[in-house]
Amino acid sequence: MTVAITGLGAATCLGLSYKDLWAGLCGGKCGISRITAFDPESFECQIAGQVPAFSIRDYVPKSIRKTTKLMSRDIEIAIIAANEAFKDSGLKTKAFDEQNITINPKRSAIILGANSISCDLLEIAPSIAKGAVDGKFDIRKWGTDSIETVTPLWLLKYLPNMLACHIGIIHDLQGPSNTITCAEAAGHLAICEAFHIILRGDADVALAGGGESKVNPIVHMRQALLKRATKEHNNNPEQACRPFDADAKGGVFGEAAGCVVLENLEIAKNRNAKIYASVAGIGQSCSINANYEFLEADGKGIQYAIESAIESAKIKPEQIDLIVPHGTGIYAEDVAEAAGIHKALGSIASQIPVFPTKSMVSNTGSAAGAVDVIAACCAINEGVIPAAKNCDNVNKNCKLNIVKEQIKKRINYALCTGYTYGGQTAAIILKNDNG
Repeated sequence: MTVAITGLGAATCLGLSYKDLWAGLCGGKCGISRITAFDPESFECQIAGQVPAFSIRDYVPKSIRKTTKLMSRDIEIAIIAANEAFKDSGLKTKAFDEQNITINPKRSAIILGANSISCDLLEIAPSIAKGAVDGKFDIRKWGTDSIETVTPLWLLKYLPNMLACHIGIIHDLQGPSNTITCAEAAGHLAICEAFHIILRGDADVALAGGGESKVNPIVHMRQALLKRATKEHNNNPEQACRPFDADAKGGVFGEAAGCVVLENLEIAKNRNAKIYASVAGIGQSCSINANYEFLEADGKGIQYAIESAIESAKIKPEQIDLIVPHGTGIYAEDVAEAAGIHKALGSIASQIPVFPTKSMVSNTGSAAGAVDVIAACCAINEGVIPAAKNCDNVNKNCKLNIVKEQIKKRINYALCTGYTYGGQTAAIILKNDNG
């Protein structure tokens, strides 16, 4: 059985659709800007990739608009991406037309990547203040006084599985449901899991991807303390994130959601669906670094994941026409990822075109892998590899073929790689099934 990708949806700092994302990437547009969601003045990194303004009430059926009060930012942007992915696939769900549904809800799965959702500080601050004694937080006072000021439904906004929960209700997806909480590798892993679900016959259709908002004071404080966020270019955000560049000084974090619709290829062809690509192979690994917040220096986790994906796809490294890497712009991580790519692919690794995206869309955590898979699908579909941004001087320790000018060519196989702190890695190989 072959599993195809038939629908794309995205909400990123480049716009509220995958078409906005792709147009921005092709145009070399950077969506990273000074943070407006909160006052960043006291932070070392004052920039992020922020999704444009929207009203979530425009994206949910009228009958359940009251539930928007229980939606965090992560949930909202995931809903936008999911809606677009289904619309783009041509499938009709309960959300669009209750009288002409074209999916079998019981055979429709949803697997999404998500992370710990940081709450709005203004929302929880009054309760925290009630738990203070002489200016210090007292857990006992929290249990007696503060907790009474927190609405019983508060937690429902911040559970990672609520992205899949709300989307599943909106579109009536009653098949297998799961949430992958592996941070920056979660989007890739969610698509891998959806692939397996369809492959083993447990669903005909699956919505997969991920969503996360890292535009939050707590998140930015943590990334700064872990020395993962750049301190450079606060006054020139477009130049800040520099994947695989010799002048890379750290990552830039943001928000996004990306969703793809996967189907049995034969079922998709029978309904004349547009086929962006098929999932040819997947790989996963975990190689824990003692310094857990960074990828291990030898890149073994990335190597193993890529090798597994190649074996799964039954192809040779030289058949890969495009690599969309994780590429955070964190110097040591870029070197480690490049090492893993070289070990897995051999000498051909320095020749395959490489297109990193985070210099334009930022590191969007659990959404990152799905955003990259969408970019790869668009590249395959249009036969175009956009030029990379902010990699003018390729790091000599990486030795990758970073695309400097747009390339027009048929892409038969594209490799997407991802990893996260803690050592979880993933790789997905997409195949061009259009002629």
